[in-house]
Amino acid sequence: MARHRKEYAIKGVRTKLGTIVTVVLIHSDIDEGSHALHAAFDEIDRISDLMSVRKETSEVALMNRNGCCDHVSSDTRYVIQRANYYAELSNGVFDITILPLLQLWEETTRRRRVPLEAEIDERLGLVNYRNIIIDEEKISFRKAGVGITLAGAAKGYAVDRAGALLRQNNIDHALVNAGGDIVAIGGKTDTDPWKIAIRDPKEKTRFAGTVELRDQAIATSGTYWRPFNDIFDAKEGKPARGVVSATVVAEKAIDADILATSIFVLGAEKGRELIGRLERVESLVVEGD
Repeated sequence: MARHRKEYAIKGVRTKLGTIVTVVLIHSDIDEGSHALHAAFDEIDRISDLMSVRKETSEVALMNRNGCCDHVSSDTRYVIQRANYYAELSNGVFDITILPLLQLWEETTRRRRVPLEAEIDERLGLVNYRNIIIDEEKISFRKAGVGITLAGAAKGYAVDRAGALLRQNNIDHALVNAGGDIVAIGGKTDTDPWKIAIRDPKEKTRFAGTVELRDQAIATSGTYWRPFNDIFDAKEGKPARGVVSATVVAEKAIDADILATSIFVLGAEKGRELIGRLERVESLVVEGD
């Protein structure tokens, strides 16, 4: 009679990507599982080092400072290309060149005022994903003053990469959660899925629903206890007011991350239209009422 191997739950919690990152894996070998856990966190650090806006040596910071970056990594290139794919699909609603606009709002918020319409219009002239030129080894900008932020895509990609490292290290059951950007490796067991609760953005003691995941990803964009909404409408140059919360389930966290942000800006009706054009993607939207 075959004996079942004992399975251990191995968990790590770190502050990364500007949020709390939790990795939980189920494995029969504690040493092997711990090694995989550290590899996953190391991979998240690697992606953050490449794509952080605030880290001076990152590829994104170099682009923003110099207007170009030579010998761009395949990771950064992929995230920018994926972001631009969804920019095209959403008619510019999702746009990583929104950085100059975000910087304007940060500057004026520190001075305890909102930007003037003229200030917003001036920065909007720099917001256009078509200003990004992607060559074989180099990424550059068409105009001076253009800047990018990968905040709405890099976190999802980092979670995807952490999941890939876990798989490479023989982990069949794991969950990586970076502040609501989540990827599931397999199920919790061979027979049970991972169950994810979606918190009600208007009442933190309640849940808007639950989702069962197996080899899938989920991401949520919402107001969730922020002092103000920092998800911006790239067309209007102002904080988005479409919905209260948007959750997307997809095969990859980068796609779920970008789409959740896009739906939050678009609103429920146009968001449903966008999701309807995609395969193997689902959404849950919480409106103001």
